[in-house]
Amino acid sequence: MHPEYLYEVMVKIRVTKEFTFEMAHALLGYDGSCKYVHGHSYGLSVTVIGTPIENETNPKLGMVIDFGDLKKIVKETVVDEFDHALVLNNKTPKDSFKQKQELFDKIIFVDYQPTSEIIIADFADRIAKKLPGEIKLFSLRLRETATSYADWFAVDQV
Repeated sequence: MHPEYLYEVMVKIRVTKEFTFEMAHALLGYDGSCKYVHGHSYGLSVTVIGTPIENETNPKLGMVIDFGDLKKIVKETVVDEFDHALVLNNKTPKDSFKQKQELFDKIIFVDYQPTSEIIIADFADRIAKKLPGEIKLFSLRLRETATSYADWFAVDQV
């Protein structure tokens, strides 16, 4: 297949960038050990889809998105905010954390149960809003442990 042909058919390409960060959480009202504050080394894979740039005067010629640009979007919307944070359901009693503010400087109270399943949906929303118009979020994978992860796919959203 010749490169000229690729541009003629408006080929769609998926591009993935991976991230790692540390985050703690607790599941309010859960009936197991995860009701206690605990942390994970998370892995986040972000896949976008688009058509490679055809404009020969564009320095990004042949790219769907510059990996550096994707990195900047994900770092600003997810990693910088959630890395080394404690994420808790907004209904969690806050008094005990306020008393030890020096230990809990980076607490994020969210309006949902901070499970991998709901966190990944939040991340998808944050990232999708910041992507350039011609680039679409295709999927996310949030790895909580070496053997446990949640997947989000745009095609599954209605």
